Amino acid sequence: MSKVAKIKANKNIKETITKVVAALGGFEKFIQKGDTVLIKPNYNTADVSPASTAPDFLAAAVELVYETGAARVIVGESSTFTIKNHSISTKKTLREACVYDLEKSKRPPEIYIFDDHQWVLKSIPKGEHLKRVSVPKIMDEVDKIILLPCCKTHFIADFTGALKIIIGFMKPTERIAFHMGHVAEKVAEMNTIYQPDLIIMDARKCFITGGPAKGETREPGLVLASTSRVNIDIEEVKIIQSFDGNSLAGREINELPQIKRARKLNI
Repeated sequence: MSKVAKIKANKNIKETITKVVAALGGFEKFIQKGDTVLIKPNYNTADVSPASTAPDFLAAAVELVYETGAARVIVGESSTFTIKNHSISTKKTLREACVYDLEKSKRPPEIYIFDDHQWVLKSIPKGEHLKRVSVPKIMDEVDKIILLPCCKTHFIADFTGALKIIIGFMKPTERIAFHMGHVAEKVAEMNTIYQPDLIIMDARKCFITGGPAKGETREPGLVLASTSRVNIDIEEVKIIQSFDGNSLAGREINELPQIKRARKLNI
C-alpha cells in the first residue's frame, strides 16, 4: 500500500513540503534532471484557500521542483468556466488568484492555460458512467505530473482532493454533462486515464461543510504527500471527520462513492 506522509506545517512552507516529501524518499525520487514537470494546482475559482491553492504553497512547490533539477516547470489549469463574451475565464481566475505573480520569480514557471491549447479525446474502457473524455494534449508530453489538491468537502461529490482535481484536466464544454449524475463515480473512472507521480496536499486549512468554493473552515495545520490518490484522499476525509459539525460525519470512508469506485478500478 502506498504510504501517506503527514506532518505539521511550520511557518516556512517550503521547509514543510521538503520534509513531507522526504518521508517518501525526497523530490529526487520523483524528478530527474532535465525533466519537464506539470504541476496541477486547484483553481476551480479564485476564492482563497482552502477553496483554491494557497499562493505560498504553489510558489514553494515550483521552487523545489526547479531545485531538484527540472528543466521546465509548467503550472497548468482550466478553471470553472463562465461564458462571457464567448471566452473562458481561466486566465482571469489565475490572475485574481495571483498565480501570474510567479512570473516575477527568479525561475518562473510557464503558466499554461489548457483552454488555449490542444485537447485529445481519451476512451475509458472500464467506464460505466463515463466512456470518453477530452484532456489536454500536454498531459502526454510532460515527464512528470505533480498534483497540489486542497483539503475540503464538496456539496455534490462529498469531498474533493487528489481524485477530483482531475476535473481541471477536463475540457470545459464537457463538464456540464459530467455533473448531471454519478459525479463521484465519474471522477474515479476518469482517473484511470493517467498516473500522477506525486501528490502534495495542503491541509493547513480545510472545509468541513460546503465546498468547493465556500464552506465552514477549520485549521488542521497539516501537509500530506503520497503517490496514491486514494490513500491521500482517505487521510483527507479522516481529517475532515475529526472536526465536530462536519458534513461527512457517520459516513464510512470506504463506502464513499469516489473511494469505493476508485478501489474497484484499482486506482
